[in-house]
This record gives sequence, C-alpha cells and structure tokens, in this order.
Amino acid sequence: MLARTAFSLLSPGGRGARLSILIFHRVLAQRDPLFPAEPDARRFDELMGWVARWFNVLPLDEAVARLRSGELPPRAAVITFDDGYADNCTVAMPILQRHGLSATFFIAAGFLDGGRMWNDTLIEAVRNARVEWLETGLQGIGGLRLCGIGEQRAAIDRLIKAVKHLPPAARSDAVARIAEASAADLPDDLMLSTSQLRALRAGGMLIGGHTLTHPILAASTDTEAEREIGDGKARLEALLGEPVRLFAYPNGKPGADYERRHVDMVRALGFDAAVSTCWGVNDGATDIFQLRRFTPWDRQRWRFALRLLDNLRRTPGALCR
Repeated sequence: MLARTAFSLLSPGGRGARLSILIFHRVLAQRDPLFPAEPDARRFDELMGWVARWFNVLPLDEAVARLRSGELPPRAAVITFDDGYADNCTVAMPILQRHGLSATFFIAAGFLDGGRMWNDTLIEAVRNARVEWLETGLQGIGGLRLCGIGEQRAAIDRLIKAVKHLPPAARSDAVARIAEASAADLPDDLMLSTSQLRALRAGGMLIGGHTLTHPILAASTDTEAEREIGDGKARLEALLGEPVRLFAYPNGKPGADYERRHVDMVRALGFDAAVSTCWGVNDGATDIFQLRRFTPWDRQRWRFALRLLDNLRRTPGALCR
C-alpha cells in the first residue's frame, strides 16, 4: 500500500502524468550461470507480481495515445521486450498472461526462424568452445582463456565491447572468425519462429519493429539504415497481416546508437512512436519518437520499488534534437 501511494504521488494521472516504460530482453526457463542477473521464470514472475500491484500497465499504443491526450491513469506503465527471443513466447508470455499484463515485443525480423544475433553468436561460441584458448583476431585483444565461468564471462564482455560499434560488415566478419576459431556447435533456436511470433500477437501482445539485423544505426549509411528500418517493418507486416506502428532503436542510446536523422526516418516510414534506452520517464513534453525506458535490477522488493521511484524523480536523460 505504501508503494502504491508513493507511485501515485510521483506519477499522477491526467495532464501531469508520468509514464514509466520497462525494458527486458529475455526470460530464461532456468538461471544461466554465465548471466546470473538475467531474469529466469521464477524471478520474472516475482517482478510481474510487483508491477501488477503497483502500476496500471497499458499496451504501448494506448499509453502513447493517452499520454498525448493527457488522459493517462495514475501509476501508468508499459512493459517492453527487445530483439525477439523464443523465450519471450514460451516463458515470458504465460507469466504476463497469468498476471493480466500486456507487453510490446520489438522484433529484429531478420533473425526469425533460426537466425541468431551477433552477440549471441559470441556468447554461444564462448559457452560451447572446444578450445581453452580462443584466438580472436581482434586488435588489442588477441587470445582469451576460456577456463571456467569467470574467464568465460570476462571473455564475453571484452568481445562484445570490442565489436559492438564496428560497421555492420566488419562486425559480421569479426564474429564469424571468432565463431570459427571456437569450433563450437551453435544453437539455431534462440530466436522466435514465425509461429511463435504469431502466437505472441494472438496472445494479446503488441509487435513492434527493431530493424532487420539489429545494426547500430549511427554506424550505418543512410541507405543501409533506411533499408534496415523499412524492410524490418515490411517483413513483420507480411507475417502478421497488419500494420506495425511501433519501433525500438537497436541499442537505443541517443546520439551514440541513433541520431536525429534516424528519428526522422522512423517517422517517415510510417511508425506512430518509437522507444530508446535513455533512462527516465515520459511526460507530455517527451518526443514520442524517443520515449525513455528503464528497468530496475534490484532483487529485493523494497530496493526494486525505490529504484522505480528514483527513476520517476530523476531529471530525464537528453534525447536527440
């Protein structure tokens, strides 16, 4: 009751409303030793129980419309997922439905039906490596030891940071070389299938665009960026048989991962709203093509609540102008 009262004071309804948008990626069936902070089913069920008690959770399209009209309820919130992992359908959706919650899933359409994101290729190459010393071929890194969970975690962190902001073609080449050097068998069932995508929509969830192959738009040419955004939208619309009106910028940091020109592209390509990963909340003055998102990471209930309250109070992060 105290938490609800505090959220109501900091997030009133109407013209003074503040919209919290939570961001997730995966919900694992079981805890992963390589990524112990990634929520598993039990943890996500606990989180959604708290969110359902504290907030009025809305679909993103409805929340955006009510934000613009000044008709949001108090304690308004939205739940979102990025990328399009298969566990979004098999693990997360049943938990959301059990709590009476909706969510919006932003899908990198090029990875449907057996694809794999570049970062997951690196992760699984390290996890399943048949070598104890991985020759990366990356300048400044060279070889990495992979003996035990600690060294594997450290290797994954270094590899992802090293290739994340490379131009798309260079990044693909680097990831392919590392995967080959690992001699690992890589999974092909991490991402959603077409049937799972349709099951999410049939289950009352919203689907949004997230490009075709999740490039860093700021590192892409205008032609590449427009193709990634537009073709990703078109592929999802063809599979779902309905317009896709919501978008999430890959990686999502304003000025670093996307720029003003990409905001303009998203609007011109027919989307109604878009989300970033800039921390903070949203009010009537927020650019609806750069909505802010946040997720607290604390495991204790009271710390989780305090982190959400602090997000409601903090000065919002700067967006692209």
